[in-house]
Amino acid sequence: MSKIEEVKAKVEAGKTKLVAGLVQEALDEGNSPNDILQAMVDSMGVVGDKFSSGELFVPEMLIAAKAMSKGVDVLKPLMAGDNSNSLGTCIIGTVEGDLHDIGKNLVSMMIESAGFNLVDIGVDVPAQKFVDAIKENDNVTLVACSGLLTTTMPALKEAVQTVKASGLEGFKIIVGGAPVTPEFAEEIGADGYAPDAGSAVVKAKELVKA
Repeated sequence: MSKIEEVKAKVEAGKTKLVAGLVQEALDEGNSPNDILQAMVDSMGVVGDKFSSGELFVPEMLIAAKAMSKGVDVLKPLMAGDNSNSLGTCIIGTVEGDLHDIGKNLVSMMIESAGFNLVDIGVDVPAQKFVDAIKENDNVTLVACSGLLTTTMPALKEAVQTVKASGLEGFKIIVGGAPVTPEFAEEIGADGYAPDAGSAVVKAKELVKA
Protein backbone atom coordinates (compact mmCIF):
# COMPACT_ATOMS: atom_id res chain seq x y z
CA MET A 1 0.00 0.00 0.00
CA SER A 2 1.47 3.36 -1.00
CA LYS A 3 1.60 6.21 1.52
CA ILE A 4 -1.10 8.05 -0.41
CA GLU A 5 -3.37 5.00 -0.19
CA GLU A 6 -2.64 4.79 3.53
CA VAL A 7 -3.61 8.45 3.92
CA LYS A 8 -6.82 7.71 2.03
CA ALA A 9 -7.65 4.68 4.17
CA LYS A 10 -6.93 6.47 7.45
CA VAL A 11 -9.01 9.52 6.53
CA GLU A 12 -11.88 7.23 5.60
CA ALA A 13 -11.50 5.40 8.92
CA GLY A 14 -11.31 8.71 10.81
CA LYS A 15 -7.88 8.02 12.33
CA THR A 16 -7.38 11.62 13.41
CA LYS A 17 -4.10 11.03 15.25
CA LEU A 18 -2.40 9.22 12.37
CA VAL A 19 -3.32 11.29 9.33
CA ALA A 20 -0.94 14.25 9.80
CA GLY A 21 2.07 11.94 10.21
CA LEU A 22 1.12 9.89 7.17
CA VAL A 23 0.64 13.03 5.07
CA GLN A 24 4.14 14.11 6.07
CA GLU A 25 5.50 10.66 5.14
CA ALA A 26 3.71 10.83 1.78
CA LEU A 27 5.35 14.23 1.17
CA ASP A 28 8.76 12.87 2.16
CA GLU A 29 8.27 10.12 -0.42
CA GLY A 30 7.99 12.82 -3.06
CA ASN A 31 4.23 12.95 -3.58
CA SER A 32 2.90 16.37 -4.51
CA PRO A 33 0.67 18.24 -2.01
CA ASN A 34 -2.05 18.38 -4.68
CA ASP A 35 -2.04 14.61 -5.18
CA ILE A 36 -2.23 14.01 -1.44
CA LEU A 37 -5.05 16.53 -1.12
CA GLN A 38 -6.91 14.92 -4.00
CA ALA A 39 -6.58 11.52 -2.32
CA MET A 40 -8.14 12.91 0.85
CA VAL A 41 -10.92 14.62 -1.11
CA ASP A 42 -11.60 11.29 -2.88
CA SER A 43 -11.69 9.52 0.43
CA MET A 44 -14.19 12.05 1.81
CA GLY A 45 -16.19 11.42 -1.37
CA VAL A 46 -16.38 7.74 -0.40
CA VAL A 47 -17.40 8.74 3.13
CA GLY A 48 -20.04 11.06 1.65
CA ASP A 49 -21.43 8.24 -0.51
CA LYS A 50 -21.57 5.87 2.44
CA PHE A 51 -23.31 8.58 4.45
CA SER A 52 -25.87 9.11 1.67
CA SER A 53 -26.60 5.39 1.47
CA GLY A 54 -27.00 5.11 5.25
CA GLU A 55 -23.87 3.00 5.88
CA LEU A 56 -22.30 5.77 7.95
CA PHE A 57 -23.81 8.39 10.22
CA VAL A 58 -23.00 12.00 11.10
CA PRO A 59 -20.50 11.19 13.90
CA GLU A 60 -18.38 9.00 11.59
CA MET A 61 -18.55 11.59 8.87
CA LEU A 62 -17.45 14.35 11.24
CA ILE A 63 -14.55 12.24 12.49
CA ALA A 64 -13.41 11.56 8.92
CA ALA A 65 -13.68 15.27 8.11
CA LYS A 66 -11.68 16.07 11.22
CA ALA A 67 -9.01 13.53 10.24
CA MET A 68 -8.85 15.15 6.83
CA SER A 69 -8.51 18.64 8.29
CA LYS A 70 -5.46 17.44 10.24
CA GLY A 71 -3.93 16.34 6.95
CA VAL A 72 -4.89 19.61 5.27
CA ASP A 73 -3.11 21.53 8.06
CA VAL A 74 0.14 19.83 7.05
CA LEU A 75 -0.41 20.69 3.38
CA LYS A 76 -1.65 24.27 3.81
CA PRO A 77 1.75 25.98 4.19
CA LEU A 78 2.98 24.16 1.08
CA MET A 79 -0.02 25.20 -0.94
CA ALA A 80 -0.34 28.77 0.27
CA GLY A 81 1.68 30.13 -2.64
CA ASP A 82 -0.10 27.98 -5.17
CA ASN A 83 -3.05 30.10 -6.18
CA SER A 84 -3.56 28.22 -9.40
CA ASN A 85 -5.27 25.66 -7.22
CA SER A 86 -7.48 28.20 -5.51
CA LEU A 87 -11.04 28.16 -6.72
CA GLY A 88 -11.73 31.57 -5.20
CA THR A 89 -13.64 32.47 -2.05
CA CYS A 90 -16.74 30.64 -0.86
CA ILE A 91 -19.17 32.36 1.52
CA ILE A 92 -21.19 29.82 3.48
CA GLY A 93 -23.94 30.21 6.06
CA THR A 94 -27.16 28.70 7.40
CA VAL A 95 -30.11 30.95 6.59
CA GLU A 96 -32.11 33.09 9.01
CA GLY A 97 -34.24 31.20 11.51
CA ASP A 98 -32.12 28.04 11.30
CA LEU A 99 -29.47 27.16 13.88
CA HIS A 100 -28.21 23.92 12.35
CA ASP A 101 -24.52 23.85 11.72
CA ILE A 102 -23.33 20.23 11.51
CA GLY A 103 -24.14 19.92 7.81
CA LYS A 104 -22.78 23.38 7.10
CA ASN A 105 -19.55 22.63 8.98
CA LEU A 106 -19.05 19.40 7.05
CA VAL A 107 -19.58 21.17 3.74
CA SER A 108 -17.25 23.97 4.91
CA MET A 109 -14.44 21.57 5.74
CA MET A 110 -14.77 19.74 2.47
CA ILE A 111 -15.13 22.84 0.31
CA GLU A 112 -12.12 24.42 1.97
CA SER A 113 -10.03 21.33 1.46
CA ALA A 114 -11.04 21.22 -2.20
CA GLY A 115 -9.21 24.51 -2.73
CA PHE A 116 -11.61 27.32 -1.86
CA ASN A 117 -10.84 30.09 0.61
CA LEU A 118 -13.69 29.67 3.03
CA VAL A 119 -15.60 32.39 4.85
CA ASP A 120 -18.14 30.89 7.25
CA ILE A 121 -20.68 33.49 8.36
CA GLY A 122 -22.41 31.14 10.80
CA VAL A 123 -26.03 30.24 11.44
CA ASP A 124 -29.27 32.24 11.51
CA VAL A 125 -27.84 34.53 8.82
CA PRO A 126 -30.14 37.29 7.48
CA ALA A 127 -30.19 37.58 3.68
CA GLN A 128 -28.41 40.95 3.69
CA LYS A 129 -25.49 39.49 5.62
CA PHE A 130 -24.71 37.21 2.67
CA VAL A 131 -24.57 40.30 0.45
CA ASP A 132 -22.33 42.17 2.91
CA ALA A 133 -19.97 39.20 3.11
CA ILE A 134 -19.64 39.10 -0.69
CA LYS A 135 -18.76 42.81 -0.67
CA GLU A 136 -16.25 42.43 2.17
CA ASN A 137 -14.28 39.55 0.63
CA ASP A 138 -12.16 39.35 -2.50
CA ASN A 139 -12.74 37.04 -5.42
CA VAL A 140 -15.98 35.46 -4.20
CA THR A 141 -16.83 32.68 -6.66
CA LEU A 142 -19.37 30.72 -4.65
CA VAL A 143 -22.13 31.46 -2.13
CA ALA A 144 -23.44 28.43 -0.24
CA CYS A 145 -26.73 28.72 1.66
CA SER A 146 -27.89 25.95 3.93
CA GLY A 147 -31.31 25.33 5.43
CA LEU A 148 -32.35 22.22 7.34
CA LEU A 149 -35.88 23.06 8.39
CA THR A 150 -38.93 23.11 6.16
CA THR A 151 -39.92 26.34 7.94
CA THR A 152 -36.74 28.08 6.79
CA MET A 153 -37.26 27.38 3.10
CA PRO A 154 -38.73 30.88 2.60
CA ALA A 155 -35.57 32.30 4.22
CA LEU A 156 -33.47 30.27 1.78
CA LYS A 157 -35.49 31.75 -1.07
CA GLU A 158 -35.04 35.24 0.35
CA ALA A 159 -31.28 34.77 0.74
CA VAL A 160 -30.84 33.61 -2.85
CA GLN A 161 -33.07 36.34 -4.27
CA THR A 162 -31.49 39.11 -2.19
CA VAL A 163 -28.01 38.06 -3.36
CA LYS A 164 -29.21 37.86 -6.97
CA ALA A 165 -30.85 41.28 -6.72
CA SER A 166 -27.76 42.90 -5.19
CA GLY A 167 -26.24 43.57 -8.60
CA LEU A 168 -23.03 41.81 -7.51
CA GLU A 169 -21.64 39.37 -10.03
CA GLY A 170 -18.98 36.77 -10.64
CA PHE A 171 -20.19 34.01 -8.34
CA LYS A 172 -22.57 31.07 -8.34
CA ILE A 173 -25.08 30.21 -5.60
CA ILE A 174 -25.44 26.67 -4.28
CA VAL A 175 -28.11 25.58 -1.81
CA GLY A 176 -28.62 22.47 0.26
CA GLY A 177 -30.23 20.96 3.33
CA ALA A 178 -32.71 18.23 4.16
CA PRO A 179 -35.93 19.79 2.78
CA VAL A 180 -34.30 21.23 -0.34
CA THR A 181 -34.93 19.59 -3.71
CA PRO A 182 -33.39 20.28 -7.13
CA GLU A 183 -36.78 21.67 -8.18
CA PHE A 184 -36.93 24.08 -5.25
CA ALA A 185 -33.33 25.19 -5.90
CA GLU A 186 -34.24 25.97 -9.50
CA GLU A 187 -37.46 27.69 -8.53
CA ILE A 188 -35.69 30.12 -6.17
CA GLY A 189 -32.97 30.89 -8.71
CA ALA A 190 -30.01 29.03 -7.22
CA ASP A 191 -27.32 27.88 -9.66
CA GLY A 192 -26.86 24.50 -8.03
CA TYR A 193 -28.10 22.08 -5.41
CA ALA A 194 -26.40 19.35 -3.43
CA PRO A 195 -28.06 16.70 -1.25
CA ASP A 196 -24.99 16.14 0.96
CA ALA A 197 -21.45 17.30 1.71
CA GLY A 198 -19.75 14.93 -0.73
CA SER A 199 -21.81 16.05 -3.69
CA ALA A 200 -21.61 19.69 -2.56
CA VAL A 201 -17.88 19.69 -3.26
CA VAL A 202 -18.31 18.12 -6.71
CA LYS A 203 -21.06 20.59 -7.57
CA ALA A 204 -19.11 23.56 -6.16
CA LYS A 205 -16.10 22.81 -8.38
CA GLU A 206 -18.36 22.24 -11.39
CA LEU A 207 -20.16 25.57 -10.92
CA VAL A 208 -17.01 27.60 -10.44
CA LYS A 209 -15.19 26.10 -13.39
CA ALA A 210 -18.22 26.38 -15.69
